[in-house]
Amino acid sequence: QVQLMESGGGLVQAGGSLRLSCAASGSIFSFNAMAWYRQAPGKQRERVARITSSGSADYTDSVKGRFTISTDNAKNTVYLQMNTLKPEDTAVYYCYAEKNWLGYWGQGTQVTVSS
Repeated sequence: QVQLMESGGGLVQAGGSLRLSCAASGSIFSFNAMAWYRQAPGKQRERVARITSSGSADYTDSVKGRFTISTDNAKNTVYLQMNTLKPEDTAVYYCYAEKNWLGYWGQGTQVTVSS
């Protein structure tokens, strides 16, 4: 069973930065890909960034140039560095892992950006 634990959320002013972490049980080498999603109140969950096991990353348009997804295989951790945060980035952020055609979710971490 894959377990994912996010951390790093919080309250930040617009223009600030946060780094989210997602620690996985077991080696992330075994995952096909890992991703960060977010869900704002009253909105659908959307994928923010995704990184494959080969290191290929993609981002939703609204965060390109501001967010960076990365992995530390030694720590079995995936990160989301978020810079130049905007109030519209406020949401619960979820870590997601893809393994053998199955998906696994973390419990989420709240990010609130004040204007």
